Amino acid sequence: MIAEKIIGKLHETSKQVETVTIDWFERDKKLLRKTTSAGEDIGIKVDSPLNEGDILYEDDSRIIAVEIAPCDLVSVNVSSMKEMGRLCFELGNRHLSLSISENNVKCPYDEPTFEYLKKLGFSVTKTHEKFSGYIECRAHAHTHHHE
Repeated sequence: MIAEKIIGKLHETSKQVETVTIDWFERDKKLLRKTTSAGEDIGIKVDSPLNEGDILYEDDSRIIAVEIAPCDLVSVNVSSMKEMGRLCFELGNRHLSLSISENNVKCPYDEPTFEYLKKLGFSVTKTHEKFSGYIECRAHAHTHHHE
């Protein structure tokens, strides 16, 4: 089966719901090959980013919808705008995608970043949850060479 478009959002239904689990960083991929929760192979070829609950297929008895897999995240609680600015500067220099709320910033977990933020004195924890609502960093090549 090949799904070539998103046909709606998951809603309450009496139909059997199968899911296709993707990682957060696969949301923007134009072509994916996955297996549904019922074991069926599915090709996904869509032009827009995939989101939790997007319906890829529906017939009289079942729906196939997208599910974003939980992952390990670095979660940092902040208590002031100054601390938020300092944190986002440090994480921005690492070209990380960030989920920013009023008093918290989350990014994909990696041990060096986690330890670095602890060393700088930030209140960091490792969580395992769905990474959503993030600003994706589109890293670009740059140089620090000055002429």
